[in-house]
Amino acid sequence: MTGADFDAREVHLDTGATVPYDVLVLAPGASTAFYGVEGAFEYAFPIKNVPDAIALRGHVLGQFEAVARDPERIDDGALTTVVVGGGPTGVEMAGALRELFHVLAEDFPTVDVARARVVLVDGLRQPLAGYDADLRQYTREALEKKGAELCLGQNVARVDARGVELADGSRVEAATVVWAAGVQANPLADALGLEQTRGGRVVVDPTLRVPGRDRVFVVGDAAGAADPEGELYPQVAQVAIQQGRHAARLIERMASGEAADEPFRYHDLGMMATIGRNAAVLQTPGGLKLTGFLAWMGWLLVHLVKLVGFRNRISVFVNWLYNYVTYDRGPRIILTTDRGERVRQPLLATAPTEPAGAGGSYDPRLDGATGPAGDASGPADGAPEAETPEPAPSHP
Repeated sequence: MTGADFDAREVHLDTGATVPYDVLVLAPGASTAFYGVEGAFEYAFPIKNVPDAIALRGHVLGQFEAVARDPERIDDGALTTVVVGGGPTGVEMAGALRELFHVLAEDFPTVDVARARVVLVDGLRQPLAGYDADLRQYTREALEKKGAELCLGQNVARVDARGVELADGSRVEAATVVWAAGVQANPLADALGLEQTRGGRVVVDPTLRVPGRDRVFVVGDAAGAADPEGELYPQVAQVAIQQGRHAARLIERMASGEAADEPFRYHDLGMMATIGRNAAVLQTPGGLKLTGFLAWMGWLLVHLVKLVGFRNRISVFVNWLYNYVTYDRGPRIILTTDRGERVRQPLLATAPTEPAGAGGSYDPRLDGATGPAGDASGPADGAPEAETPEPAPSHP
């Protein structure tokens, strides 16, 4: 989708075709927000989707392969990973990487895996902003116990092929930089000419309709819906699910000729984040707070229940049980692809129109710049190439 004619009730596709609609629901999601940090798009790994996760996994495994051939590369940061962002995604990624390194110690007996580092960088003094102070402190201690290094109260000033430069001028030499610092709304709103609020979200009325457009709804990360206090709803899965159901109910009422002016109300089910094996935090609106094994079991249960289909739930449960008992992480297969794989999506799926804008996953195809096969161009010269293609913030 590249545009729309709301008066004619048609959407325009990049193929040149137009598709008529009776009711239009816009749910384009969000893109990675790089906040204008120099080199972040070119050199950091986002983790918004499965190809991103596969690319990161393959890159990390490739670094261990490289060190097995040349141990001196450890001194250049080959086994150092910087995770930018101390929210649920960054915390989960840091914990998962530390546990992965323990598994890889058996696969690479000649590599000094004890020197593999995970450095979590965030501008705040404690991870997991929005959680209660005691849960944030537990998270910090749990990460440090797992071997992660925390560099808090520091912003990233620049990312390059060899690591990151912090705002105070210090550097962390790292072959792998994971960008988990935040998201922004999909820039489809620009193409549609819709009014936007903070983070590029589309302005909507209390029913989730675009003002003046009774047959156009916006739901999910792209919707600028606010709670009764005027605060924008968080860009998490549960908000999108509830908004989608709300829009569907109103559309059914419209089809049956009933009044369809019920405002959206979000039912907060709480927040949770896993830090790794037997470690997680859970917080509910009613004041219930859990840490450690109980919170971790709660995290597993919620994610298991949310899977579609009984067979999927059994399959995932068996895999989790096997991994828990054996400490294994499945076959370590490295798939080869180029770094541009992470932006091979519909043109407006992840990209603002300005490469030097305030943030977002800029896609060179919007300027007509394409790679040899017509796909999005890769990183700037000198960028480390991902040798391959796991979560958005974890909330119930």
